[in-house]
Amino acid sequence: MDLRARFDEITDDLAARDPDVEESQMMGRPCITAGGKMIACYEARGTLAFKLDDEAEREKALALDGARLYDPANSGRVMNGWVEVPALHEARWPELAETALRLRKENSV
Repeated sequence: MDLRARFDEITDDLAARDPDVEESQMMGRPCITAGGKMIACYEARGTLAFKLDDEAEREKALALDGARLYDPANSGRVMNGWVEVPALHEARWPELAETALRLRKENSV
């Protein structure tokens, strides 16, 4: 499956189950938002970045081969709490998106 189509599938699945979830555009990239806040972002280089505001969840994601702190401009300035996960782990993307959504909801209370 095309990686962008995979992103769309994940977005559609989350949106079907949660009315706060929608696809949007931020920083010139397709993203998933929940309550107007970005929780995941698709990169044309074939990766998906996730907002993981929990240190343990972030460390689990960073343990995946090729995962890294998210630096959208490749400028050495990473986004706080974000992890970029390569297509090698696309099977884990839905789980990571669910985690990002859960953390967003927990942090908005």
